[in-house]
Amino acid sequence: MNLMDITKIFSLLQPEKEEEDTNTGEKQALNQAVYDNDSHTLDQLLRQERYKRFINSRSGWGVPGTPLRLAASYGHLSCVQVLLAHGADVDSLDVKAQTPLFTAVSHGHLDCVRVLLEAGACPGGSIYNNCSPVLTAARDGAIAILQELLGHGAEPNVKAKLPVWASNIASCSGPLYLAAVYGHLDCFRLLLLYGADPDYNCTDKGLLARVPRPRTLLDICFHHNCAPEYIQLLIDFGANVYLPSLPLDQTSHDDKGVTLLIQARATPRSLLSQARLVIRRALRQTCQPQAIDQLEIPPVLISYLKHQT
Repeated sequence: MNLMDITKIFSLLQPEKEEEDTNTGEKQALNQAVYDNDSHTLDQLLRQERYKRFINSRSGWGVPGTPLRLAASYGHLSCVQVLLAHGADVDSLDVKAQTPLFTAVSHGHLDCVRVLLEAGACPGGSIYNNCSPVLTAARDGAIAILQELLGHGAEPNVKAKLPVWASNIASCSGPLYLAAVYGHLDCFRLLLLYGADPDYNCTDKGLLARVPRPRTLLDICFHHNCAPEYIQLLIDFGANVYLPSLPLDQTSHDDKGVTLLIQARATPRSLLSQARLVIRRALRQTCQPQAIDQLEIPPVLISYLKHQT
């Protein structure tokens, strides 16, 4: 983040002059209706111009935000729907540059996440926030929310936004890393299905070059003693099995994960497996990783391409 980014954030978050000079009673009334989950009162208020002009105003204790952010944080779905129907900014920012979608994801409110995404919320959150909804969902193991985000085009290789001078292993660790470290196998598999890179989960080669010793996902899985299923998934999705180094104390055949890696190195990948990787890679390059169902091929091959057999 540079000085221009910081200046942009502050300009976005500064209240309008007219808001500063206006009594806060209207804002408080809107927020109170949201607090009470009183969508009927909220709707009646927003039908009046004196209240509607504050629909995107940031106010409240703690982390000041818009009424939509407040509704999303509490999971008050009907209030979210009313606010959106009256034209609330779906990607409005709070003082931490977090969108209502990010807030809904952080609190695990699946229904609100769906409604916000359908209303056009950016699935990646704000470019001015260091985190993202995908990273949060992967860390929390929120598989249904993660499915919604990825299904609406969220980037599976997203990484935390850190300044160049802070480039380290953590800065190129994406949602696959978090899903593995926190033990969320279903999220791990889903991310791979949506095109997450099985080697580094980072497509920024410049960033990888700045990290003294970047670790692959296989390295990370071994380091954190992940179950063999994680290793097998990475192998199946085309991870380079020759990249990770195996410490001598981990080369015991009693370690199922290490055994899987050794076997993968000793056994050439089948032609069928290679064809699956090529097809999935081609679809990913056209930004259509989920277009497999549209291919005119037998159902059994569809299932194979989707790793369902």
